Amino acid sequence: MWNGIEPGIYTQWEDCQAQIKGVKQALYKAFDTLAEAERAYASSPMQYIGHGAKGEEKKTPEALPPEIIRNAIAVDAACSGNPGMMEYRGVYIGTGEEIFHFGPMFGTNNIGEFLAIVHGLALLKQKGLELPIYSDSRNALLWVKQKSCRTKLPQDSKSQELFGYIARAEKWLRENRYTTQLIKWETDKWGEIPADFGRK
Repeated sequence: MWNGIEPGIYTQWEDCQAQIKGVKQALYKAFDTLAEAERAYASSPMQYIGHGAKGEEKKTPEALPPEIIRNAIAVDAACSGNPGMMEYRGVYIGTGEEIFHFGPMFGTNNIGEFLAIVHGLALLKQKGLELPIYSDSRNALLWVKQKSCRTKLPQDSKSQELFGYIARAEKWLRENRYTTQLIKWETDKWGEIPADFGRK
């Protein structure tokens, strides 16, 4: 258990359960052997589990369906309220490692999803890498294809800074060619996207 009343390795479920009861952000996972548990405890919990509701485990690259490309980036956004404080990130599927993160900033989930894809495209082009990008947002994928963020969010003092980022993203899409494959993440078939913030 990485986060609980007294973090550590417990050999009995009842002992672990007592340490996580009432802890909102408890992070824990069972392993088959003590050696595996020790290795995991010395690593980042994000390689093994997420913050998901109901204590859901985050899928490790090995646990993902075989059709998922591991040498790829997954992007996702989260928003507290919609509109509300929005953030997005990109994760390398092969390791679960976060490779970029933006926010929080006032906005909407769809805008975050759009900006996350463009951020990924620009980063890959800058680094000269050819990796697919997965997104679970049909709207964002369509907006990227159209090179336009079709948000209905009013442009006012709260959202002014965000609209600056939107304008930059749209400009990048108009001025740059890319061959990056954009793939719709099928949540119904594959579960939550690896970049999911786990706040549902």
